[in-house]
Amino acid sequence: METMNDFFEHTVQDLYSAETQALLAMPKIVQRVQNEQLRQALQVHQRESESQVIRLEQIAKQLGIDPDGETCLAMQGLIEEAQDLLDQLEDGPLADAAIIGAAQKMEHYEIASYGTARTLAQQTGLGQIANLLETTLREEKAADAKLTTIATSTVNEQAALV
Repeated sequence: METMNDFFEHTVQDLYSAETQALLAMPKIVQRVQNEQLRQALQVHQRESESQVIRLEQIAKQLGIDPDGETCLAMQGLIEEAQDLLDQLEDGPLADAAIIGAAQKMEHYEIASYGTARTLAQQTGLGQIANLLETTLREEKAADAKLTTIATSTVNEQAALV
């Protein structure tokens, strides 16, 4: 990497890798969920993530790059950590609380990465791409807020009773 454009392209590829890894991991995580509100929230966000991948593919095409150019080691680690944690838990409220925590770690990584990518796009004169990234950033923040609401309204209370 030698230029801001190189860094931006790397960031887009990293995000593509993060999103595709999360999409592959999500069905296994959702399968463990007991709380219906949590299950629905994760499934809705999974569909949003599919749209986010399509947006990243559009961005990569506009940039003339292969979206598969990087492997997101951070998301790989977060997914491994989530799977390791779930391997230690029985299905139920405590596992649901752990799933929320793991999902929020993944969301926070994506929020930071999309914020960085959006700012890079703005600063390199790629306003249309910045707008696409801003759309995704808003979706990620909304998903995180929804998970917080589910945790604080029901799941964590139920987990505390275990």
